[in-house]
Amino acid sequence: MAEHTSSSIMIEASPADVMAVIADFARYPEWTGEVKEAEVLAKDDAGRASRVRLLLDAGAIKDDHTLAYTWPAENTVSWTLDKSQMLRQLDGSYQLAPVAGGARTEVTYSLTVDVKIPMLGMIKRKAEKVIIDRALAGLKKRVESHPEPEAS
Repeated sequence: MAEHTSSSIMIEASPADVMAVIADFARYPEWTGEVKEAEVLAKDDAGRASRVRLLLDAGAIKDDHTLAYTWPAENTVSWTLDKSQMLRQLDGSYQLAPVAGGARTEVTYSLTVDVKIPMLGMIKRKAEKVIIDRALAGLKKRVESHPEPEAS
């Protein structure tokens, strides 16, 4: 049975700036560590990614998979596993909460991973924790080192 892991981090930027980085899948290999390739396969009516193919290398978990994304609220993005070779489940979300009038953002990343091959629960939890911690640290570094979003 899959259990979820979550962690939070404070980022010195507005929720909109943080979400802009989260939504820029093409640049994930530049800051996530575990994502080696990312390709948006489909977009929703608002132009946001709805299906994304990711090549993941997170130590114990290596996979080429597709995730289905939903954007249920302005400061929330969620995903579920669409197809995978190794994974049975890869469901997660980013929840952004404005702090200090929106000058800072608390980002909470939740993730549930389940693999098709037998693996000890503690190894799965460790892999989830590694993915979350590296992603949050990479997100923080990326957002804070690029404070001005690119002009459209």
